[in-house]
Amino acid sequence: MRLLIIGSLGGQIGAASQIAISRGATVAHCGDTAAALASLRAGNGADMIMVDVRHDIRGLIEALAAERFSVPVVGCGIGNDASEAVRAIKAGAKEFIPLPPDAELIAAVLQAVTEESSAIVYRDPAMSEVLRLAEQVAPSEASILVTGESGTGKELMARFVHQKSRRAKQKFVSVNCAAIPENLLESELFGHEKGAFTGAIARRIGKFEEADGGTLLLDEISEMDPRLQAKLLRAIQEREIDRVGGSQPIKVNIRVIATSNRDLEAEVKRGTFREDLLFRLNVINLKLPPLRSRPADIDMLAEHFLHKYAEVNGVPFRPISAQTRVKLHAHEWRGNVRELENTMHRAILLTRGEEVEPEAIMLTSTMSAASPSGETAAGDIPSDGAGDMRGLVGRTVSEVERDLIIDTVQHCLGNRTHAANILGISIRTLRNKLKQYAEEGVRVPLHGDTDRAMA
Repeated sequence: MRLLIIGSLGGQIGAASQIAISRGATVAHCGDTAAALASLRAGNGADMIMVDVRHDIRGLIEALAAERFSVPVVGCGIGNDASEAVRAIKAGAKEFIPLPPDAELIAAVLQAVTEESSAIVYRDPAMSEVLRLAEQVAPSEASILVTGESGTGKELMARFVHQKSRRAKQKFVSVNCAAIPENLLESELFGHEKGAFTGAIARRIGKFEEADGGTLLLDEISEMDPRLQAKLLRAIQEREIDRVGGSQPIKVNIRVIATSNRDLEAEVKRGTFREDLLFRLNVINLKLPPLRSRPADIDMLAEHFLHKYAEVNGVPFRPISAQTRVKLHAHEWRGNVRELENTMHRAILLTRGEEVEPEAIMLTSTMSAASPSGETAAGDIPSDGAGDMRGLVGRTVSEVERDLIIDTVQHCLGNRTHAANILGISIRTLRNKLKQYAEEGVRVPLHGDTDRAMA
């Protein structure tokens, strides 16, 4: 855990730092947000930022997003002024920590961030076998390709490999190749010099340099443009990179893990992925089974997510009824663990009785099973093919596509990346579609928007 603290905090920063260090965190300190951003650009990454509420938290979060730094921000301030906590959360902070620091509270926040990024919940033998192989190969220096359908937990597996490797005490750096515009991805990976292109206002250290000594995750690598793949291949083979606008190659020492939800051999045949890069990445292949092939995990994961979101939303935990378990096991889970997580998040919000009943399980797949009574539960799309066709006849293709996209984004609680993966399109295409719909006056779900799901 790398913690970056911003601000003086009235002399309390030393105590907060010592608590974090005692819990295993590496702590860095910057006096203001400008210095913090400069530190991040210089390759001094962070897993969490703790910032004094007297600083501009909203401006910091907007600047982080603009420069594609994906780091959770926690606000903190002296005293127990509730208004300060409210302002911090409204500005986009994940949590608020009052100071002087409480050791257990800081430890809990650090643990929550760590668990969210690394916990693998499983029971099924199919998943056990993959984890056994992952643990066996983790201490090596071999490149690893993690494959599997969208939502199966490929990034979690990559983090598991890092934690079991000889580089576990070094950095784990992730870059989502699907979420970064094509013209910016080269700079994101290799960095750039000041003035290298319009908007390059300062030197920026890329992910390769940031991960030096540790592990670099190239998430959804199949989305990378073939021209950039050639530069990536050279960087992996030669263990050196060239910053955009730079004049000297820079040596790096990293272990590469890549993920993909596509069949890369098929992509090679289509000409969209380089065969030599595939050979370089695919020294070891960890293939994650889809959720439908690991039924023993469904109940365990469902209970795990119910506990998680009951706590997050401040509502009582309710167990799953027997009929609900039948419904969960009958579903296809095309979105895998991610779809199950979103489903249980909605369920805990919709449940009013003593147990989570089938009517709280809102499924969108046309493969949904009918309830034990033979009726389709609320939120399900009827699985009768003729009924589906009757609902489509008379509508244009663009209308059907629009509703499918909007419903999928809603199903993912507004998460664009998850929705794009389920739809099988790039995040760029999805964003363009949603922008078009918004301009046409269609209500586009925001992140965390559950109004339509509850309607």
